Amino acid sequence: MVFVDEVKLYLKAGNGGDGYVSFRREKFVEFGGPDGGNGGNGGSIIFVSNANLNTLLNFRYRKNIKAGNGKSGASRDRSGTAGKNVVLKVPVGTQMIDEESEKVIVDFNKPDMEFLIVQGGKGGLGNANFKSSINKVPKRFTYGQSGEEKCVVLKLKVLSDVGIIGMPNAGKSKFLTRCSNADTKVGDYPFTTIKPHLGVAKVDNSEVIIVDIPGIITDAHLGVGLGHKFLKHVERCKILLHLIDITHDNVISAYNCTRNELELYNSDLVKKEEIVMLNKCDLLREVEIFEKKNHLADYLNKEVLCLSISEDLQPILRLLNEKLKRGSPREMGVYDPFRR
Repeated sequence: MVFVDEVKLYLKAGNGGDGYVSFRREKFVEFGGPDGGNGGNGGSIIFVSNANLNTLLNFRYRKNIKAGNGKSGASRDRSGTAGKNVVLKVPVGTQMIDEESEKVIVDFNKPDMEFLIVQGGKGGLGNANFKSSINKVPKRFTYGQSGEEKCVVLKLKVLSDVGIIGMPNAGKSKFLTRCSNADTKVGDYPFTTIKPHLGVAKVDNSEVIIVDIPGIITDAHLGVGLGHKFLKHVERCKILLHLIDITHDNVISAYNCTRNELELYNSDLVKKEEIVMLNKCDLLREVEIFEKKNHLADYLNKEVLCLSISEDLQPILRLLNEKLKRGSPREMGVYDPFRR
């Protein structure tokens, strides 16, 4: 399935139907008079969040959306049929942004949220509404009102607890596959991951939702590689798990590359709690691992964890779960054979 996380839409609610001018003239009917009916209201456009959706693909080729117009009134006081509402489903985590002001209109952060974005126009009044003691044969009526219209941008930002970040080939997809039910593509070439992947990791009696995004490289903010637009999917994460390939020539440079791109995209991202982990430690000797780990830890002035493909991930997942529950900076119960 194609992953679409941002679309621009033109929304137009239906116009109200016009009122009708009519007079009742029937043989042997004592009381005649005006009997023009009202026009029907125009249809509205309503958005509903759906927990079963994970992409905005439905809007890829549907950029102009219009609701039904109301029908005009008729004789014998008959009102016109109301225009049909349009109900659109979006994934949970979708933000609706006004294109003109760039302000967030609504954030669909819960399932089954409903939001009416453009209201249909009210139907016009028929001449029966203008009958009075001084005007018994009114020929006046009103036209239906125009429906509202608006240009909006829908942005899908995945809801997750932990976001995995790092350069290409850092082992992010492999980590997610090992610890969750996610079916991600794993390969020995850069940019194996070309769209975000969500996984649910079981931690004792709890669950942790983890998102893996495509690798970030230098100048991603300028469009190099896959760019940095996928960073929107870690904006809602509580914790960032920063994976670094320990076989990289300069692990500090690899760390700074990702961090710099985070700050250029959104400075709030670098304020999130971050766990730094050197991955693929089974590819180097213990002496080299110890040296690179200490070098990075001294530079960051905080603990750096190590991981190899054969290690049990439960201790790491428990650490993440503890931090999510308590917001604690302490690294509790994580086994690291190369800890100083």
